[in-house]
Amino acid sequence: MTFALVTLGLGFQQDHYGLFLIAAASGLAFWLIEASVKMHQMRYYPRMGDIEVTAFNLYGQQTTQGRASSPLIDWSWHTAGARVQGGVSKGDPHVPQPWKDVNDKPGANRWVWAYPHVALPHAVTVSLGAVLFVLGLAGTFGPI
Repeated sequence: MTFALVTLGLGFQQDHYGLFLIAAASGLAFWLIEASVKMHQMRYYPRMGDIEVTAFNLYGQQTTQGRASSPLIDWSWHTAGARVQGGVSKGDPHVPQPWKDVNDKPGANRWVWAYPHVALPHAVTVSLGAVLFVLGLAGTFGPI
């Protein structure tokens, strides 16, 4: 990301629109790396859920608020969204449930690259670099 932004700036500083293409290409490369890393992370989610359910079943202790175990970090991500917004939880926050495999749906991971936390800010640098390069080719910025 930093490289792409610096290269965009250098394109203007050096009056060389070819640097805009380099910025767009590097932004795309980092975007693809980000999507690949996110897919690797997503492959751990079912296992983390399995571990939490197993730990709850094996080591859960009775408390004044019901049975509890730790860590339930992954499960809390599943239940917290609605709770934070004042809605009904997707499940009992204290009792983890087995997760469906994230790969069960055909094409479920096909759009990882378009998730906002993956695409931004890379989509901006790719788009901006490509547009500025085309404008440079069209002569908008004058000769190289």
